[in-house]
Amino acid sequence: MFTGIIEALGQVREIKQDRSNKSFCIESSISHELKVDQSVSHDGVCLTVTRVEGNTHWVTAIDETLTKSTLGLLKLGDEINLERCMIANGRFDGHVVQGHVDQAGTCVSVEDMNGSWLYAFEYDPTQGNITVEKGSISINGVSLTCFNSKDNGFSVAIIPYTYEHTNFHQIKSGALVNLEFDIIGKYVKRLLNR
Repeated sequence: MFTGIIEALGQVREIKQDRSNKSFCIESSISHELKVDQSVSHDGVCLTVTRVEGNTHWVTAIDETLTKSTLGLLKLGDEINLERCMIANGRFDGHVVQGHVDQAGTCVSVEDMNGSWLYAFEYDPTQGNITVEKGSISINGVSLTCFNSKDNGFSVAIIPYTYEHTNFHQIKSGALVNLEFDIIGKYVKRLLNR
């Protein structure tokens, strides 16, 4: 489990295709601290570390993960958000993020608000996911609060720290992002649909 508070930015250094899987070599300031079999969120996707070499680590995404997330679109040099799993005795600063991406969404606008940024996103509502006003959402693994919530979209505001220390500075209108909707909201929706 994760909190959506990003620890580091990583850079994609190598990509290897193995049948329907893709393995990624990521260089980051935390890679040397990772261990094989450890779960790490990569742009919001929980992946298992398979190898650690100096300041790099390797992870593998299977076809299901590549289909539901944006990981299959990664290119050499791309930056990705990294977060290690939550420590049970630490502060819980974000919200419950499982690292299980529900679907990809599209950035439809970015507005510079002179000190912050307003991002608007849309997603396919036929997949059954919802947001609620002032509810939680994970975008590329970043825990954020939704507003302007509607059936197929929502907005988030980004402060300078988040803009600079995550890959939000790369997200432009038309970009695809990984969305994980709030787990509590998913359970409530399912119970109400019965």
